[in-house]
Amino acid sequence: MTEGQVLDIAREAIYTIIICSAPMLIISLVVGLIVSIFQTVTSIQEQTLTFVPKIIAVFVGMMIFGSWILTNLSEFMVNLWSNFSVYLGG
Repeated sequence: MTEGQVLDIAREAIYTIIICSAPMLIISLVVGLIVSIFQTVTSIQEQTLTFVPKIIAVFVGMMIFGSWILTNLSEFMVNLWSNFSVYLGG
């Protein structure tokens, strides 16, 4: 196994992680922004107010995007295991 192959696997793994985590991070960011704007407008400065909506939104996002994330991860693993003999040099 060459350094190039290791770097390609690492690059593909990092890309897969970023793509799979992006929907949850974006949902959390948008909900946090909306709650922050709501807190600014109403002058409510409760620190714990942001956590519950974010947790609920991320949970709903997992229900919506969960199968897509699982498919991406499965495709990565199938690709990795199907090329296993190439990585061993055989």
